[in-house]
Order: sequence, then C-alpha cells, then structure tokens
Amino acid sequence: MADVTTPQAEAEANQLAASDPAVSAFVAAAAGSGKTRLLTDRLLRLMVGGAKPERILCLTFTKAAAAEMSVRLQRRLGEWVTLDQHALREELRKLAIDPSETAMTRARSLFARVLDLPGRMRIGTIHAFCQSLLRRFPLEAEISPHFQLAEDRDAEEAMTEAREDLLASVRPRGASNALSELEVALRTLAGVATLDRFGKLVISLKRSRERWRQARAAGSGGDGTRPACRDRRRGTGRRRSRVAYRGPRA
Repeated sequence: MADVTTPQAEAEANQLAASDPAVSAFVAAAAGSGKTRLLTDRLLRLMVGGAKPERILCLTFTKAAAAEMSVRLQRRLGEWVTLDQHALREELRKLAIDPSETAMTRARSLFARVLDLPGRMRIGTIHAFCQSLLRRFPLEAEISPHFQLAEDRDAEEAMTEAREDLLASVRPRGASNALSELEVALRTLAGVATLDRFGKLVISLKRSRERWRQARAAGSGGDGTRPACRDRRRGTGRRRSRVAYRGPRA
C-alpha cells in the first residue's frame, strides 16, 4: 500500500529541510504559516551545531518581526535549560539534530551565552544594518558622520516647506516689467497644474531620479535657452504656447 502524505506532514518536512543551515533556501509563504518559526529553528540548529551566537547576523524586514524572532529564540533556549534529558533529546530530534552529549550540553548552555552577549544577539532589520554600516564608513559613503535618519513624516514636511519657500521667493516686479525666469516658470506651472498637483509631481520626481534628470534636461537647451512649453488639448488638436520666453532678453 502506497504511503499517504498529508499536506501538514509535507509542509513540516519542507520546513525542516529549509531550516538546515547547510541549505540556501528561499521561502515564500502566507502570513501565519510558520516563516518566523522556520528562521528560529535555523538559528537554533546553527548554534547547537557549534556556531558562535555573536557571529550570527539575522536580518528581517520589520522591527516587529525582529522583536518576535528574538522573543521566540529566548523562550526556546529558556525551555531547553529546564527540560529533563529525555524531553531535551526529543526536542533536538525534532530539529534533525543528533542528541549527542555534546549537543545536549551545548543546547543547555546557549541560554546563558546569548543572555551574556553585549546587546544580545544581532537580530534586526535590513534598514538598521545598512544604517550601522553608513555610521561606520561615512567618508566612503560620502555623507556626514552625524547624519540622522529622516522619518517619512519629517521628509514630507521638509519637502512641503521647501516647495512653499520656492513659490514664495518669486520677486515682485516693481518698476521693471521684465519677467524673471522664476516668474516665467511659475506662470507656466499655474497654467498646467494646481498647487496640490504640483506637490504630487515633485514627490513623484523625487522618487525617480532618472525622471527628474530627464525633466531638467527637457527644461533647458544645450545653448542655455529654454524651449517654449506647449500642450495639446484633447479632442481639439489645438496647440497653445505657454511660455513666450525663449532665452536671455536683449
């Protein structure tokens, strides 16, 4: 009679195979399917196998996932300290670890070793790890050694303030009727976009630096002149010049 494998048994077998530290695995699964447990098992197998806890770097996408993994790891190691020999042997077998005396002794000692690490185990986010690298090598990264990480809200407020300062810096004409380049650009902008729409366009260009460079190149010619900005109205085929200014006035 052929063996019948249930979906649960198949999933557990795949998780066990992926938790092998000697295997390079890519895991894609839905939320709550056991990805954090798989990574925790992989860490346990690494350390029981002889890897030093201070030499392990575990990266996740979110702070919540990093905190959850750290809590689960501490809980499992704490449980191993209090288990009797038979129960600990079974726990190691579930992780496909040979329950030798060396492995069991090492498993019981891991809780204290991890607890004594300065700053605990290095389980964090990819962003935090990259930030730590930049703080170590600011000159190589060509940034200020005292840089601060801007939150999304802070970045949005800074962008809004810069945009408003730019729009407010258009000089009053006074005695001269000549239009400055900024006034010409502002008149063009007022004809094609609202203030809210302009803000969204600036944010979109900031996210795509290549589009921003293309916009700058399209706004100025090779000889320092600026081409007229035109638009085609839908359905009429009619074209209207938005900017009369094409270069330095005589």
